[in-house]
Amino acid sequence: MKKIVVLTGAGISAESGIRTFRASDGLWEEHRIEDVATFDAWQRNPALVLDFYNKRRKQLYEVQPNAAHLALAELESKFDVSIITQNVDDLHEQAGSQNVLHLHGELKKVRSTIDDDLIYELEGWELKQGDLCEKGAQLRPHIVWFGEAVPMIEKAMELSAEADIFIVIGTSLNVYPAAGLVYYIKPATPVYLVDPQAEMLSGVKNLTVIQELAGTGVPALVKKLLAISI
Repeated sequence: MKKIVVLTGAGISAESGIRTFRASDGLWEEHRIEDVATFDAWQRNPALVLDFYNKRRKQLYEVQPNAAHLALAELESKFDVSIITQNVDDLHEQAGSQNVLHLHGELKKVRSTIDDDLIYELEGWELKQGDLCEKGAQLRPHIVWFGEAVPMIEKAMELSAEADIFIVIGTSLNVYPAAGLVYYIKPATPVYLVDPQAEMLSGVKNLTVIQELAGTGVPALVKKLLAISI
């Protein structure tokens, strides 16, 4: 069974209604990223950071996977599929994908501020000041903030190197280290890039660019791949 590795970004979730960071205006839901998505922000104003992620978490309970998420789950009928996502939502899991690696954390999880190994599923959407881990420390969002290490990147590199087919969906490939994953694939690996603003990638061979939204481009690509596998 051939292995497909998929790298997804904000574009795939945007079609489900998840609001995304827009680099053009430097704002994320009316906030500067420096004020809500860094460790300094957490130390400076934890109430604001908690409120920001609570709102994002609440929104996540109000949206559903779209056609692109569902199509990727369908790929598992004929391929060994691993998804590497830069998104912190669980829409891939909701759609039925079994192997999802979250590079930047998970919105529905929280972790200890003194022990990174203490990670919990949050009941409901609200994390409050005074919510503590088993060691008595405040819980924080289980998110990789800007400036923090990306603990799952090495596993993502390993998966990328194993790919027989590599698919990139809904990402500008401007955010590192995730953007560098395309350079870990084997030289002969076919690469598909699905994004309305997609362009050719320097140094990436066997590249097919699909300038479409994920909701239309991904189901069409999946249909093509499933037909080839028969």
